[in-house]
Amino acid sequence: MRQENHVTTPRIIAIANQKGGVGKTTTAINLGAALAELGQDVTVIDLDPQGNASTGLGIAAEQRTPNSYDLLIGDAAFAAARRPTGHAHLSIVPATADLASAELDIASRARRTHLLAAALEGAPGIVLIDCPPALGLLTLNAMVAADSLIVPLQAEFYALEGLSQLMLTVREVRATANPDLRIEGVLLTMSDSRLNLSQQVEADVRNTLGPLVFETVVPRNIRVSESPSHALPVIHYDPASKGSAAYRALAQEIVSAPGTRQRKSANG
Repeated sequence: MRQENHVTTPRIIAIANQKGGVGKTTTAINLGAALAELGQDVTVIDLDPQGNASTGLGIAAEQRTPNSYDLLIGDAAFAAARRPTGHAHLSIVPATADLASAELDIASRARRTHLLAAALEGAPGIVLIDCPPALGLLTLNAMVAADSLIVPLQAEFYALEGLSQLMLTVREVRATANPDLRIEGVLLTMSDSRLNLSQQVEADVRNTLGPLVFETVVPRNIRVSESPSHALPVIHYDPASKGSAAYRALAQEIVSAPGTRQRKSANG
């Protein structure tokens, strides 16, 4: 049994949605920074071969060995693959393009969906896993390792399309490998409160998913978009921006009264 983190939040949270461009990496970086700002020991695991979380946290290509591929296949321990980001309490296990071949490399292994869970056994603090935009073996490894999922959902017309497939995958993982996996929350991202469409999408998502949806909504914010080019989380790039406020609010939502959210989302 995993030890509970001292804030009683899940220790391992996967950030997943098979649809690309919905804010998974942005959420991993900025939620991680916001939790670290609260004094939590946070590690982001970049499990996307594109390596955008690694770039966004300032890890140069030549500094990415060992990395999440080495962690997954058992060539590096968590402590060796984890490195500081330059921001207090925030570390990362970076990714390289080698991760693109991981699914082929592990396809014939025994317990191939449990490799990441084994590698993260005993990992300290809060671990956020930035998943690739697919429901393949990498994302399945993240789900098997995780206590819960955050599902970023862009506030657009087709927001709910594809979510049913993700939920089906969650149910399959519960049934076969990780019965305790739950939905931490669905996070509306890139919302523009000035547009009727964003307001309607939010209303539809909340009516459909109810308490599974975080109260926090991440706005479409130029500072959030600019910060990766400076290799900084938005709360360090522009602490007073609306994007910074949103990710700080999300961090507070996760660490404040987590039991309530857990009870509500247990069957999500």
